[in-house]
Amino acid sequence: MSYLRLMPTIFVKYTMKCVYMIICLFFKVNSNKITFASYRSDKLKDNLYFLCNELQAQYPNYQYHFVFKKFHSSFRGKIDYFFHLSRAIYEMATSKFFIIDDYYFPVYVISPREGTEVIQLWHGSGALKKFGLSTVGKLYGPSEKYLKHVKIHSNYGRVYVSSAEVVPYYSEAFGMPAKRIYPLGVPRTDYLFSSEKREHLKKTFYERYPELTCKKLILYAPTYRGKSHYQEAFQCPLNLRMMREKLYPDYALLIHLHPYMQNGITIEEKEKNFVYHIKDIFTIQELLSLADILITDYSTVFFDYSLLGRPIAFFANDLEQYISERDFYYDYLDIIPGPFFTKTDQLTDWVAKGEFDLKKVATFRNRFFDYIDGKATKRIVRHLMSENAIQPVGYQKDNGEPEEGAI
Repeated sequence: MSYLRLMPTIFVKYTMKCVYMIICLFFKVNSNKITFASYRSDKLKDNLYFLCNELQAQYPNYQYHFVFKKFHSSFRGKIDYFFHLSRAIYEMATSKFFIIDDYYFPVYVISPREGTEVIQLWHGSGALKKFGLSTVGKLYGPSEKYLKHVKIHSNYGRVYVSSAEVVPYYSEAFGMPAKRIYPLGVPRTDYLFSSEKREHLKKTFYERYPELTCKKLILYAPTYRGKSHYQEAFQCPLNLRMMREKLYPDYALLIHLHPYMQNGITIEEKEKNFVYHIKDIFTIQELLSLADILITDYSTVFFDYSLLGRPIAFFANDLEQYISERDFYYDYLDIIPGPFFTKTDQLTDWVAKGEFDLKKVATFRNRFFDYIDGKATKRIVRHLMSENAIQPVGYQKDNGEPEEGAI
């Protein structure tokens, strides 16, 4: 029965291989072509957005192509995505760089031709919950039978991560040599160091939500449960009514759900002047910049937020289950730079009291980011294009002086 379940995957695999070989026969690699691809979103965002902007600024004569389509797990969605993959195969076969930010099926079922390099800009910062090959044998992870047909996370030429601390874990997760994993930073975190962009953001945000102008903002950003796109409707573990009773009117709660989650969340009428479900309008980096306090569970979003040096709390009621199904690279309760709660009243008391241990946040930040300067994107572009003969526009040697910090 398990083999029958794999039949669609095997069919798509060999179809993609055939399409790729045919394209390689008739089309050459374009040495000035760079393609960005993702199935996390229908548009350019996060790490890919920042890297693309920097590349276009420094190398305007290159050709930039985009293959974005959010995967939907319905039958119709899978059929639609099958045809979309044919275009992805063409773009990959004819690009110098094919840059992705997550699992990307076509990459694992072909062998990249000479002149093409696949670049992985993994969407998560640092390393916390296990992923990739580290999850084999776990409920969350791929089965041995699947891996016989699809060599997940294979064929990466280079991977860029936040620090040398996490290189061994990415090496394990991707099954690749550590020497091809470079701790140069996370492009999207550069946003947190731009005072100009952050001031503009505040103006835009408070024009849209003027009632929040004098309130402290708590951001709740949980991770998803289960296997990527196969998500049930989100069940918020926080008691929103209790939080409002304790923290309103001084605070407001912003909720941002993971892109793999279904966007449904029920907010009672009485809580609507306290709870705001933010989706699509503002990115997670923008919300992190705005938030005075972050609440999360197992999402690595707190790695980025640590750069701001602000309070972080952790809330979950399924820790043991999560460890059993997926697990972590570190002891979760030891590594997190803030208190862990399982009950809403404990969390709200902590917020109301306002006694936060920011030294722990700073220690964590310094451990998991080798550079704290807002120049991650520039470093990666310089490294990526270092062997290219074309001189970038406005290129200047980095003098090592840090920009204004995020803190």
